[in-house]
Amino acid sequence: QVQLVESGGGSVQAGGSLRLSCAASGSMFSIYIMNWYRQAPGKERELVATITSGGRTNYADSVKGRFTISRDNAKNTVYLQMNSLKPEDTAVYYCNARVVGYDSWGQGTQVTVSS
Repeated sequence: QVQLVESGGGSVQAGGSLRLSCAASGSMFSIYIMNWYRQAPGKERELVATITSGGRTNYADSVKGRFTISRDNAKNTVYLQMNSLKPEDTAVYYCNARVVGYDSWGQGTQVTVSS
């Protein structure tokens, strides 16, 4: 099992940057596919970015070119660097660890972008 704790959220003006971190406890972090999701008020949770155990990344079209996901397996941590933030990026951001037959979620961190 793995427990996830997000940090780094906050309030920022449009055009600014934030870096989210997700620290994982437990073993075998390197085998997990790590995802960042977000959920805005009144909307469904959406997948923002993915990084595989091998380091391949994928992004939602809405964040391509602005967000970067990375992982440091030595520190059991995944990051989401968010640049050129827009008000529509406002949401609770959740970290997710996934392997076949297992899912783990963090508690979420709020990101608020003002215009």
